[in-house]
Amino acid sequence: MSSEVLRVRGLNVRYYTTRGAVHAVDDVSFSLYQGEKLGLVGESGSGKSTIVLALMRLIRPPGKIEGGEVRLGDTDLVKLSEEQMRLARFSRISLVPQGAMNSLNPVMKVKYQIADAIRAHDGRISNREIDARIVELMDLVGLRREVPNMYPHELSGGMKQRVCIAMGICMSPEVILADEPTSALDVVVQRQVMDTLADVQARLGAAVILVGHDMGVMAQFVDRIAVMYAGRLMEVGPIVEVFEEPLHPYTQLLIATLPSLEERRAFKGIPGIPASLLRPPPGCTFHPRCPFAQPRCQVDVPASREVRPGRWVACHIVDGGSS
Repeated sequence: MSSEVLRVRGLNVRYYTTRGAVHAVDDVSFSLYQGEKLGLVGESGSGKSTIVLALMRLIRPPGKIEGGEVRLGDTDLVKLSEEQMRLARFSRISLVPQGAMNSLNPVMKVKYQIADAIRAHDGRISNREIDARIVELMDLVGLRREVPNMYPHELSGGMKQRVCIAMGICMSPEVILADEPTSALDVVVQRQVMDTLADVQARLGAAVILVGHDMGVMAQFVDRIAVMYAGRLMEVGPIVEVFEEPLHPYTQLLIATLPSLEERRAFKGIPGIPASLLRPPPGCTFHPRCPFAQPRCQVDVPASREVRPGRWVACHIVDGGSS
């Protein structure tokens, strides 16, 4: 296996409200390897985007990173000062945000927005060098060279998303975080954007974390998948193995919601409602919805165990065979 580029251990994020603390991310640990594409998937409200914000150190009050380690190479991002973290963004770890429509300044031409990101990390770079870099970035993401002279409102949704990808890779980061980059796009443009992201990732040799809830997109793009529920990781493993034999009951139910080309059947969802992050149930947070729940599941929190090589599952009833 290639070398580890990002190591997350025991990450905890809480949002403090008048009703109590919301357990948005609860003791999450995983690794990301050089050149790898890792998918982070789960229902809305499972904590996926909060993990991304925590990795970028963009959690703002009333949110707080309560503990854990986010090690990028030899650097623990959690321990960096605000100025050190500012310099690490774009240059070492970058974000392709959800909803490009709201991420770009509507009154600034594209080239000035990209130039600002470059200049913030290299104040000595000349305007000519910046212009050359922007042209190079447009070629990388498949946009015409006149796009930098346009305003965001003149671009389609797919073009805006590619501009966000260009901004995310402008300093050739080691890790790219893509937070539902295709959420507001039609299926044809979704494929174009994902192809662009895959091409850029391959050229840079960067590692990518793709956040989303579309298991179909994950199956086509990522190498490994991490399944989240109620702020915790339920299952982590190679994408092909997880689809062929999902071990955690939640993963099984997620995959069962996908339409089938082989047989005609009614669409079905996962029974029940997601667990409250304000007052999560005791024991395994998924036990109220789990068809295989046992008395122990209502009391003890299952630890994440490597039940097979490369397969990590947090479930009492998974013994390394099947659930």
